Amino acid sequence: MRGEDFGQMPDGTPVRRYTIQGGGLTARFLTYGAVLQDLRLDGHAGPLVLGLEAFEDYLAHSRYFGATAGRYANRIRDGHLELDGETYQLDTNFLGKHLLHGGAAGIGKRVWGLAELSDNSITLVIRATDGEMGFPGNLDIRQTFTLRGDGVLDICMEATTDATTLCNIAHHSYFNLGEGDTVADHLLRVAADNYLPVDNELIPTGDVAEVAGTRFDFRAPCAIGPASARGLIDHNLCLSAERQALRKVAELSCPASGVSMQIRTTEPGLQVYDGAALDVPVPGLDGRRMGPGAGVALEPQIWPDSPHHANFPQAILRPGETYRQQTQYIFSKDTP
Repeated sequence: MRGEDFGQMPDGTPVRRYTIQGGGLTARFLTYGAVLQDLRLDGHAGPLVLGLEAFEDYLAHSRYFGATAGRYANRIRDGHLELDGETYQLDTNFLGKHLLHGGAAGIGKRVWGLAELSDNSITLVIRATDGEMGFPGNLDIRQTFTLRGDGVLDICMEATTDATTLCNIAHHSYFNLGEGDTVADHLLRVAADNYLPVDNELIPTGDVAEVAGTRFDFRAPCAIGPASARGLIDHNLCLSAERQALRKVAELSCPASGVSMQIRTTEPGLQVYDGAALDVPVPGLDGRRMGPGAGVALEPQIWPDSPHHANFPQAILRPGETYRQQTQYIFSKDTP
């Protein structure tokens, strides 16, 4: 357990990095964006997540590497929100038209405070203020990362508000469980019979379609493959109609390295982004090339653009209620 200076924001706010260990894992977190900068598994040489060596590279080149996205992860069409008869214009930081990951200065782009720290656990906190990025209500968020036995990265999120608002938070690491430059050879399995089709601006159409016969059918382990061969994947796979008890929803594995990762979550959706548009001009951790397909983001969350679709799980949080999410990424490595 240790902390160190890692950089500073343009306004001079310091950014710290903290290292925790446990369960065969070593993780490094930044107070900027509650970013998981680096994650290592005993017996495997390389980093399990995409990260950058220098803080200035996060400001200039990050694609939400390891960040906590919110207060509303993913997209909201036109940055338009209606709640209890009131209309709000949210930040339009995606294509100049839509909200993405809470806006240009969402919680994944701000400095969090350190609340608790132990050898194997860190708790970070932040307040998203009333009116910030257009959202109503002061939203207080508390997030605890714990490294538990047998390779478990456990993430617990809680949030409360003083006015009706939206709350949909997601961990946004890009995973690469091998030592190569892409995850094309990784096998992915997701327990989802349906997915959300999107338009050419990646906004859900409102339809809920079956995965059968499509490139989104990962019900049996399937190679991710290169985007050039099967088309971009940046879609929500529908796990359930509402938040549930913690359960296994997905597994990612790299046959070449023998490393596997299970995902357990309470959330109703899993956004799968294959990293096809990554094109970062600086190397990542251990000199890894950060080009197309360098990592795959697997983000448990509420379905995107839910305010515009009554048939989707909703992200409304009211005073007196507590938002709670638990997600676990569980790592293991085959023994020779």
